[in-house]
Amino acid sequence: VTRRLARVKHLPSLYRRQQLLLGLSSTEVCPAGRAGDVCVNWSFGERTLEEINISTGRSKDSGSASRICRRFLFSCWLRLENKLNTPVLGPGATTMTYPASKMAARRYQRAMQQFSNALQDAGLGLWPRKLM
Repeated sequence: VTRRLARVKHLPSLYRRQQLLLGLSSTEVCPAGRAGDVCVNWSFGERTLEEINISTGRSKDSGSASRICRRFLFSCWLRLENKLNTPVLGPGATTMTYPASKMAARRYQRAMQQFSNALQDAGLGLWPRKLM
């Protein structure tokens, strides 16, 4: 995807196209519908890897939501903003719900529009969207 989106330029401030810094790759092709059922993630500061069931998005061990799911990350954002005692993205930019905050983030919306346009221009179709 990174190479196919090389034409995306001049993103709104705070957004940039970044090359992947780490990853595993394989020349082996996995047939459609035959991908593994587990995803593994790790974040700086975490002591362990987290195994996620890819069909549910939940931790394989505890059944709880992943520590990198949008709901968890948004709750971390709200805690940070409360500690700062001021809205980081300006008045009204952050509300109490993830979907409302995402829709209010104009720079994010512009960056996402550029990304979606680049996908379509490259003949890659539409970016899949989850219902919120």
